[in-house]
Amino acid sequence: MIAALPMYERTETVHAHDRLWALIRDGLSGRGLEAPEALTRGGDLWALWQAPDLVLAQTCGLPYRARLHGRVTLIDTPDYGLPGMPPGHYCSVLVARRSETPEIGRAVLAYNEPLSQSGWAAALTLAGDRRFAGTLETGAHRDSARAVAEGRADLAALDAVTWRLMERFEPDLTDRLHVIARSPATPGLPLIAAPGRDAAATFAAVEAAIAALPAGDSEALGLTGLVAIPRSAYLAMPLPPAP
Repeated sequence: MIAALPMYERTETVHAHDRLWALIRDGLSGRGLEAPEALTRGGDLWALWQAPDLVLAQTCGLPYRARLHGRVTLIDTPDYGLPGMPPGHYCSVLVARRSETPEIGRAVLAYNEPLSQSGWAAALTLAGDRRFAGTLETGAHRDSARAVAEGRADLAALDAVTWRLMERFEPDLTDRLHVIARSPATPGLPLIAAPGRDAAATFAAVEAAIAALPAGDSEALGLTGLVAIPRSAYLAMPLPPAP
């Protein structure tokens, strides 16, 4: 059995995620569901998300609607309390170097990967009918931000929750950038499990765990609750073209 919460994890949030998982694990056990003692970290995300013994993991909305929706059980969507967003939703921030506002048609976009709602699909939404002058794949939102700060790219679309964490923990980087646009709200990063898992019991365990999480851990993770966003809401969003 495996479980993982990889999408917003960084060194500063490891212990908060461990305490959240301990509460979820105990909640699952109390509802008659087996769960691993500890979270799995590292390894290939696609293998993790599709593992036949997956108890719980967080994924991104684009991988879910592009490949995973018929292969996993949708559990729920954490709410990170982003200002101006409906519960369980998020957006991307489009960032540029401070004091610069590049024209999209003349800008190189840094993006984390092609199957990223916040890093790629949201950037295309913000571009509309315009085309970027070029693209740079970086592998991670933080690396996209660094590419812009260092002048290797002009713009980057970053998950707003990730950006908030970066502002808190990496001000030396974020102070070199500024937000020039925000994408429309989309359903946030869902929690999934292997096919056949008890979605209702898992939802209840996660919901209770978030409510019981100490205030300091809730603040560290930015978690405010849990929302049941239907599968149809994810699948209604179009698939973006590849870079």
